[in-house]
Amino acid sequence: MAMAALRREGRRLAPLISPRTITAVRSSPLYPTLEDEGPLGVRHISTQVVRNRMKSVKNIQKITKAMKMVAASKLRAIQTKTENSRGLWQPFTALLGDLPSADVKKNVVVTISSDKGLCGGINSTSVKISKGLHKLNSGPEKETKYVILGEKAKAQLVRDSKKDIELIITELQKNPLNYTQVSVLADEILKNVEYDALRIVFNKFQSVVSFVPTVSTVLSTEIVEREAESGGKLGDLDSYEVEGGETKGEILQNLAEFQFSCTMFNAVLENACSEQGARMSAMDSSSRNAGDMLDRLTLTYNRSEVDILSVVFVLQNPSSFNHN
Repeated sequence: MAMAALRREGRRLAPLISPRTITAVRSSPLYPTLEDEGPLGVRHISTQVVRNRMKSVKNIQKITKAMKMVAASKLRAIQTKTENSRGLWQPFTALLGDLPSADVKKNVVVTISSDKGLCGGINSTSVKISKGLHKLNSGPEKETKYVILGEKAKAQLVRDSKKDIELIITELQKNPLNYTQVSVLADEILKNVEYDALRIVFNKFQSVVSFVPTVSTVLSTEIVEREAESGGKLGDLDSYEVEGGETKGEILQNLAEFQFSCTMFNAVLENACSEQGARMSAMDSSSRNAGDMLDRLTLTYNRSEVDILSVVFVLQNPSSFNHN
């Protein structure tokens, strides 16, 4: 009975074997030829599909590993600049303060994002915070506009808030970032928007696997003077002596513009660092996932080959299993 069951299984699997594999099998009532049984090469096609998929996964793994190495190289180049830029805006924060809770009528949310994807949820985080700031600072007597840096934030905000977008700037990282480039960009923003408070949204770099969504606030000269006169956190401005022929208002105007350019420079670098760190993590995860998938496909392929060889051996050596 066991031999009969084995022969039935052989007849069922015979049409699934590559014709090259079983050319030695003779036609008989017990071992019909492939022409008598059905279509040719079905099992051969299934193993070929697995081989093709294995090849595709290997190519994807090579690409993700290369992208991880490129991101690591870019991160090393930007990280030193980022750490040095932190000393630019800190004196301004100590002098003019950073008042995210300042109640003003004209708010401008400057959203900094990347131009390219494959870097996790770093851009979605910036957009969510920007939308929250827009909603928080909106009202019957308030106006909130967007200034967008980067293609990814543009793609998300254009869908929902197109009428509130004042300015869009892309391809910021096409050339190596430097202070001159960012200061020209900051000057362009100041010329094209009216504001009482500029709220810059970016991701502050901490490590390759960690970044913190951050909001920096730069107030206009009028708001700084108002806060100083009201005796708030900026009340200490009157304790400084002003030298030269410029008035206090002119000095505050220059300080506010310089503060914005320095803060923007640091924010752009911090976000670029966070982008490369997030891309390194994403590509590392992708490479590991591709490796796991390749292992599973290899196991499936090997099992298929073993099944084919076993059936061929049974069909070519039926007497080896005849114990009667």
